[in-house]
Amino acid sequence: MVQLYNLHPFGSQQVVPCKLEPEQFCGGGRDALFVASGCKVEAFAVAGQELCRPRCAFSTLGRVLRLAYSEAGICNETLQPEPDDFVICQKPMELLGEKSEQSGVSVTLESIGLADEKIKYFHVQHLLYRRFAPDISSYVLSDDIKLHSLQLLPIYQTGSLPSDRKSSSQEKELLSLFCFFSLPHVGYLYMVVKSVELMSVYQYPEKSQQAVLTPQFLHVITSNYLQCYTVRCSAAAAREEDPYVDTTLKACPPVSMDVCALRIQLFIGLKAICHFKNHIILLTKADPETIPERKESSKRLGSKKGTSVNLRTPPAAEAGWNLYIVNTISSVQLYKEMVDYSNTYKTAKTQSCIHLLSEAHLLVRAALMDACQLEPGEKAELVEAFKDSCAHLGDCYSRLDTQYSHLALPYYKMSGLSMAEVLARVDWAVEDGSQKYERGLIFYINHSLYENLDEELSEELAAKVVQMFYVAEPKQLPHILCSPSMKNIDPLTAMSYLRKLDTSGLSSVLVTLTKAAMALKMGDLDVHRNEMKSHSEMKLVCGFILEPRLLIQQRKGQMVPTEFAVHLKETQPGLLVASVLGLQKNNKIAIEEADSFFKVLCGKDEDTIPQLLVDFWEALLVARLPDVVLQELFFKLTSQYIWRLSKKQPPDTIPLRTSEDLINTCSHYGLINPWVNVLLSSDTLGDKNFMEDLSKLQSLICGPSFDIASIIPFLEPLSEDTVAGLSVHVLCYTRLKEYEQCIDRLLERCPEAVIPYANHELKEENRTLWWKKLLPELCQRIKRGGEKYQLYLSSLKETLSVVAVELELRDFLNVLPEDGTAAFFLPYLLYCSRKKSLT
Repeated sequence: MVQLYNLHPFGSQQVVPCKLEPEQFCGGGRDALFVASGCKVEAFAVAGQELCRPRCAFSTLGRVLRLAYSEAGICNETLQPEPDDFVICQKPMELLGEKSEQSGVSVTLESIGLADEKIKYFHVQHLLYRRFAPDISSYVLSDDIKLHSLQLLPIYQTGSLPSDRKSSSQEKELLSLFCFFSLPHVGYLYMVVKSVELMSVYQYPEKSQQAVLTPQFLHVITSNYLQCYTVRCSAAAAREEDPYVDTTLKACPPVSMDVCALRIQLFIGLKAICHFKNHIILLTKADPETIPERKESSKRLGSKKGTSVNLRTPPAAEAGWNLYIVNTISSVQLYKEMVDYSNTYKTAKTQSCIHLLSEAHLLVRAALMDACQLEPGEKAELVEAFKDSCAHLGDCYSRLDTQYSHLALPYYKMSGLSMAEVLARVDWAVEDGSQKYERGLIFYINHSLYENLDEELSEELAAKVVQMFYVAEPKQLPHILCSPSMKNIDPLTAMSYLRKLDTSGLSSVLVTLTKAAMALKMGDLDVHRNEMKSHSEMKLVCGFILEPRLLIQQRKGQMVPTEFAVHLKETQPGLLVASVLGLQKNNKIAIEEADSFFKVLCGKDEDTIPQLLVDFWEALLVARLPDVVLQELFFKLTSQYIWRLSKKQPPDTIPLRTSEDLINTCSHYGLINPWVNVLLSSDTLGDKNFMEDLSKLQSLICGPSFDIASIIPFLEPLSEDTVAGLSVHVLCYTRLKEYEQCIDRLLERCPEAVIPYANHELKEENRTLWWKKLLPELCQRIKRGGEKYQLYLSSLKETLSVVAVELELRDFLNVLPEDGTAAFFLPYLLYCSRKKSLT
C-alpha cells in the first residue's frame, strides 16, 4: 500500500468562465488555456494567482476530438480514430528496448502534412511493449483493464537554454525521457533513455479515470478524488546529468525508493485533468440525478385536494459542469511543509523521517532542473532549500542507525555547512551517563578530518571530537589528532586520552609518535625524547608512513611542515629524510611535493636548494627508483653539485652521506677513475670544503646509469681553469669517447696526469691513440720547449715504452719522428727488436 502523507500541494482554485461545456482542453505558451467544445475553441489567459480571463475564440472545420499545444500553434484532431483492439486471452508480457520489436506489432510512419524531403528526419524507435491480461477468476469487466493516460515526459539538461528563453525547443538538450501509462487501478512509470527500465508502480486505492505526469508529481483523478503522488524523475535525471552522484562527493535518493501519496483531496464529479506549469485544470460534471416533479391533480367538484410525485430524468443540458484551475503551491512552500511534517518522526528515529525528507529533496531537485522557467529570486530560494534539505538528510543519516549511514558525508558536503556547523547540530546531551555516537556522524567527521579542510575547530569542539572518537573509534584517535582542523586541541587533553588508549589493537609506534608530537606542543622535551627512544628508527619511519600528517600538512593548498618536522630537522635529520623517503616509496607524497616540503622546512625560496633536499635526492638514488624518474634525479643532483662548485657555496648543513658512502651503497655512483686523483693532487691550493660535492659529481659521471650528453650544456659555469672544473669536463668527454680532445686538454693543463689517463682509458680499440695521438703530440710539444719541457719528456719516455711493446719493429720505426735523435730512441728500438726472443 502506498504511504499517504496529509500535505497540501494544492493551493487556490478558480472557475474558468467557459460559455459551452468543455469536451477537450489543454494549456500552452506562457499563460494560455484552450478549451474546445464541438467545433469551437475558446482561449483564456492564466497568469499566476490572477483571475482567468477570456482572450479569444475561433471555430474549427469539424468537431474537436483531440487538442494539443505546440510552439508552432494549436493542433486539433477532427477525425475519429479507430478503436484499440485488446487481446485478453494471452499471457502478460513485457518486452523492453529493441526486444519490443519482437511483439509483432507493425508501426508505419505516414507523412500527412509533412514535406516529402522532411520525412527522412523521422524514424520509428521501439521502446516498450507490454501486454496485460485480466484475472478471469474475478470476472473483471473490460473497462477495468483499459489503458489510459499514455504520456512521454522529457527532462532537459539544466541550463541548456539561454536566459532570454527565446530559443526554440530544438536547441534543448534532452537529458532523460520517461514513459507513463495507467490501468484503472495501477500506473507504470518507465525510464527510456539509454535503456528501458521500470522505475515505479503506482497502486491506486480506487478506480482511476485519468492521470498526468509532471517532473515533480503524478496527478491522478478518480470520480471523486484528486490524488497527488511523488515521482522519481529527478532522481533518475540527476544520475544522467552528474556522474559524481552516488559518491563521497554527492548523493541523491535512489530511484528505487518507494513512492508515496502527498494528498488525496475530495473533488466531486471529476471527469478530466491536464497540467500546465503550476496549474492543474480539472473538469467536473455532476451525474444526472432523478429530480422529483410535483403535479397537482385535476380539481373536480366535490373531490379532495391532493398531490402526486412523478420521477423524470432531466435532459443532459440540465447536468451541472465546471472547469477549474487549481494552483499548486510553490516548491519552496511545499518543501517547508514537508520538513515540518518530518519533525513528527524525528525523535522516533525511523525510516519515515528519511523517506519524507528524501521526497522533499527530490521535489526541490526537480524544480531546479527546470531552472529556465525560474526568476532569479525563485532560483536563489530553491538553492537555499536544496542546501537545507541536504543538511536535514545529513542529520538523519548521521543520527539514525541504518546501513546507509555513510550518506551523511555527501549530504553534509552538498549542504555547504562547515564542520563546526555540523557539530553544532549534534545533540551532545548524555542521559544515562553513556554517550553513543552513530556510525554516520563518525564517518562524516573522520572523513572530513582526513580531507585537510581549511577549517580549524575551536578548542571546545576539538575536545568533543576527541572524546567522541575515544568512545566510538579509538583506533582512529591518533589519526584525527594529526588533522590540521584539530590544531587548537589542548595537548594536555589529547595526551590524557592517548595515555588511556589500549594499544593492543593499535599500532603502538603511531600512538608513541602522536604522544611525542603532543609533548612537543606542550614544550616538554623530556617526555618527547623518552617517547622517541622507545622504538627503533626503522619502526619510527613505519609510524610516519602510517600517518604522514605528523610531518606534513596541507593548509590552503600549501605544503606545511609540522612542529614535529622542524624539531627533527634540528635533532634527527637522518630520521626525517628516511621518513619522507618512506612516504614517497609508499605513494603518500610525490617527489615534487617532497621537494617543496624540504624547501619550506629549511626556509629557502623556490630557487635555493637546501642540503637536506640534496640528502633526500641522494637517498632516492640509493633506494633504486624506477628508471622513469632516474635521469630527472641525476639532473637535479648534478645541477646542484655544479652550482655549488661554481659559486664556491658550501652546504648549509652537514651532508648525511659522504661520496664514499654513496659509492659503497648505490650502484649509480661509480668508482672514480684513478687518473682523477693525480689530476686533483696537482692543485695544492684547492679548497677542501668542496671536495665532497666534487667527489659526488665525479662519481655520478663515472657511474653506469648517467646520461652524460644531457649534462654537457650545464657544465659552462664550471670553468676548466680550475682543476675541479677540468676533471669534470675531461671525465664527461671521456664518457663521450672524445679521447683526443681530452688528451689535448690534459697536455695543456696538467701534463702529469696524461700518462695515468692514457693507461686507464686508452685500451683495446683505443690503444692506437698511444702512437697516433699521444706520441706525436708529445714530440711536438718537446720541440717547442717551455716550462713544461721536463714533464713532456718524462711522458714521452713512458709513451715510447708502451709503444715499443705494442708495435712490431717496422711499425715502430714508422711512427717515430724523422728529425728525432737516434740515441734517444735507440733503447726503445733495441727492446722492440728483442721482444720476440724474450717471449
